[in-house]
Amino acid sequence: MPRAIWKGAISFGLVTVPVGLYTATERATELHFRLLHAKDASPVDYKRVCEAEGVEVPWAQIARGYEYTKGQYVIMTDEDFKRARVEATQTFSIRDFVPARAIDVRYFDEPYYLAPAGKPAGKAYALLREALAHSERVGIGTIVLRQREHLAALAPTGNALVLATLRYAHEIRDADALDLPAAGRPDKRELALAGQLIDTLATEWDPARYRDTYRDVMLKVIEQKAKGEPISAPAPRKTARVVSLMDALQQSLETPRRPPAKTAARRTGRRVAKRVA
Repeated sequence: MPRAIWKGAISFGLVTVPVGLYTATERATELHFRLLHAKDASPVDYKRVCEAEGVEVPWAQIARGYEYTKGQYVIMTDEDFKRARVEATQTFSIRDFVPARAIDVRYFDEPYYLAPAGKPAGKAYALLREALAHSERVGIGTIVLRQREHLAALAPTGNALVLATLRYAHEIRDADALDLPAAGRPDKRELALAGQLIDTLATEWDPARYRDTYRDVMLKVIEQKAKGEPISAPAPRKTARVVSLMDALQQSLETPRRPPAKTAARRTGRRVAKRVA
């Protein structure tokens, strides 16, 4: 069983559910590259150089500072950071229950699994999970992780409760500064064709149907280079030139839908990933 990165409890009203928090995403599949000296493939190290003196600065003389105005810094000590730390209560206290569909996708950040801490907690855990699913709402509260308070949403996913950290409102940029088309009435024929195109591509959500093609191609290139083989990459797709929006919609409807990626291709990607990991 994986190791919990946080242990505490969910609380709503007077109900408390002891839980453990577990990572829900897989970082091991990410591709990582090191900077090398091209001449001899030796790793390149970083040095901390003082901009004013041009000399390397040892870690013992490194301080952290916040630039409050151009070129002016406030130096922060370890004691300053300790004073700013939020008290770790080890509890995710649900403050509100909001409609699940009401949260803008821009706010979602990192997902985590929650599991009951011991069999006695299983009954209350299952009750909360089923109640959330039945109400179609998510629990909103705060949790302290890595000495920082995070806004988070609690929602059921299958047999699990998932806690997803959320971005605060001040972290979301306003779209008003963008040059966006004004709201208006679209052409009825174009709208009808766009609706038909959406219908032809409508399906249930299945994340397994989608592939990280960049990662797959990069793994193939890495394997070929490691073996000394010639590099082969897929040819770029040519974009059809379409004069009008109506023509683009019509041609899209007439184009056969591409089948999902084959299972064999998925197995190849996993096999190559294991070799270079």
